[in-house]
Order: sequence, then C-alpha cells, then structure tokens
Amino acid sequence: MLNNDVLRSLRYMLDVSDAQLAEIVQLSGRTTRPDEIEAVLKKEDEPGFAECSDELMAHFLDGLVYFKRGKDDSRPAQPFELPVSNNMVLKKLRVAFELKEDDMHAIMQSVDCPVSKPEMSALFRKAGHSNYRTCGDQFLRNFLKGLSLRERG
Repeated sequence: MLNNDVLRSLRYMLDVSDAQLAEIVQLSGRTTRPDEIEAVLKKEDEPGFAECSDELMAHFLDGLVYFKRGKDDSRPAQPFELPVSNNMVLKKLRVAFELKEDDMHAIMQSVDCPVSKPEMSALFRKAGHSNYRTCGDQFLRNFLKGLSLRERG
C-alpha cells in the first residue's frame, strides 16, 4: 500500500491538521515543514503531489507511538527499519493504539474480514520465520477502515 494512502487514512482517523501531523513526525526527531506534509497528503493526480518516502513514514509511525502513548526517555530509541512494509505499519499501529489480539480480531470482524488467530499472529512474526506471512494491501486497507470505525465511532 502506498505510504501516502496510509498517511491520509491515519490523518482522517486521528482528525488532525497538517501542522499537527508535522508535530507528530517531529516527536520522532525529524524536522518537517507543513508544506511537505501538505504535498504528501494530496492525491496522485493533483498538482504539487509528492510521494511519501519510507523515511518520513517511519518517522511518522514512531511519532504516532509517542503521540498516543508518550515517550519513555529511559529506553533508547529503536532503529528505523527501512523500507517500510505493510507488516511494519500494522505492528506500529498495534503498539500506538495499544491493541490486543482480541481487539485486532474485533477490528477485522467490524469490516467483514474475519481472520483466524494463526493468520493474525503470522503477520507479526519476523521476516524469515517459517510462519511469517506478508501483509497484503487489501488486508491493511480493511484494518485501517476498521480502526477508523473504532476510533471515530
């Protein structure tokens, strides 16, 4: 899934402005301008569209964790994993919104996309593990839709 689509979906879910989105990115230590955020939020066919880099997306996801849960200064910052995969987006969202396995299943049920426990846990395994499963675009799209329903009501 395109980083731009994920960013637009999360901005809608959180109901934040471009400036607040820039502040969330800055929580992870990357300085960004509101016009840079505005460019990545535009649709592909709009003038001024810019592709959201993996680096910006990684900083946004870490900033989102700090925004939702607070920053723990006693622990060192985790290194960024690049390129950003759908599995990584799913992991970061699970951490940021403090979702348990039952919450994840309920979110997927709310959009008529039931997932078994082994299927769900396979998405969170380390790449290279024998039971690792790549998160597809449609799965992530459904998860973001269900999470939006849960957060916005």
